[in-house]
Amino acid sequence: MLAGAVLGSGVALLDTTLVNVALPALERSLHTGIEGLQWVVDAYLLFLGALMLVGGALGDRFGRRRVFAIGLSFFGGASAVCAAAPTIEWLIAARALQGMGGALLVPGSLSLLRAVIREEDQGRAIGLWSGLSGVSTAVGPLAGGWLIEVAGWRVAFVINLPLVAVALWALLRSAPESRDARAPRSIDWPGALLATFGLGLMAFASIERRNVGLGLLGLVAFVGFVIVERRSAAPMLPMTLFRSPQFSGANAVTLGLYFALSGSVFFLMIELQRVAGYWPLAAGASLLPITVLLFLISPLAGRGIQRFGHRVFMTAGPIASAAGLAMLTRVGKDAAYWSGVFPGVVVLGLGVACTVAPLTEAALTAAPPEHAGVASGFNNAVARVAGLLAVALVPGAVGLPIGPKLSPDAFASGFARAMWVCAAAAAVSGGVAFASIDRS
Repeated sequence: MLAGAVLGSGVALLDTTLVNVALPALERSLHTGIEGLQWVVDAYLLFLGALMLVGGALGDRFGRRRVFAIGLSFFGGASAVCAAAPTIEWLIAARALQGMGGALLVPGSLSLLRAVIREEDQGRAIGLWSGLSGVSTAVGPLAGGWLIEVAGWRVAFVINLPLVAVALWALLRSAPESRDARAPRSIDWPGALLATFGLGLMAFASIERRNVGLGLLGLVAFVGFVIVERRSAAPMLPMTLFRSPQFSGANAVTLGLYFALSGSVFFLMIELQRVAGYWPLAAGASLLPITVLLFLISPLAGRGIQRFGHRVFMTAGPIASAAGLAMLTRVGKDAAYWSGVFPGVVVLGLGVACTVAPLTEAALTAAPPEHAGVASGFNNAVARVAGLLAVALVPGAVGLPIGPKLSPDAFASGFARAMWVCAAAAAVSGGVAFASIDRS
């Protein structure tokens, strides 16, 4: 069951990173610019983040295994459509479909573990899930780089199909069905639509850098979302969850840390290929230390929660991540890997590996068991929304120009500023953890 849960959520998380290493190849093949690349990333994150709450709620109401299996099938079909995309518009639409399928996978995997595994073993199980899922996420740039060099960027989407098949087989063979017997049968579609419109309008206004009114309308949609959730008899996101300082704090840390991670990977993969002259495989392999550290340290951090608590890991980890990102601001033209990239990646990987399992466990255990799917869905939605905001907002904030083709010099001019923005977001998230976690 653990293998199926890790593979299922891992394939959805894999696509949040795998596509980053393919961006320069996509730019050349589909004749797009920075806006097109932003939408390739954010179309996926938009629907993944906005609908993840629906995915968690559907699992709680209609069966977590059933919804997880449907999500796997849908995600696999959308991946095939991505691989066949003849234009950038086609690919963006297919990425949106992938995000819809992924929204059923990520919350379902954790809620399956939370519902079935006994409480005293959940810290260890979540640590294993975090480590193995983190490895699948971090392997994305490496696998993507190799596939792009060998067979082109389309194979990077085809590789999802066998992974989906294995996950579906493991799930149906081993995972028992579970649901929240007290959950209402209705779904909060008004809340889901408001969340999707709010994120979509804000992303459009940020990426296209025009029509501020649409961005403001997105903020209004978010206010409407909160009002609807407070008044709904069956809310997608029960507002009572935020009475827990730890739940609110853990999700605030998630927002800051994943903003930093998503933004930095987006910029670093383009910088290494377009400015430093790395081949796709070399650019993807540059993040391999993060994979190794996640695999080795995340399970240890998950077990260490009972002895040291969440706060020490969730404070030190983001601050170390910020230090690593600050070191990576020096990456530029002809940057040598061992002296210019490797030290920063190692420090970043140490910080991430120390944070992921305690952060996930803190968010989940702060919610009552009957809301396991919703709590998992919201925490993962925050992580994906953080990535969406980073990719949408940071290019404009650091002055990257809009155009059909982004020159290496133009991109390099904003890269260091972008990495400093990401480092600041990680450092702030560490401060939030120190102030809010394990305080109640």
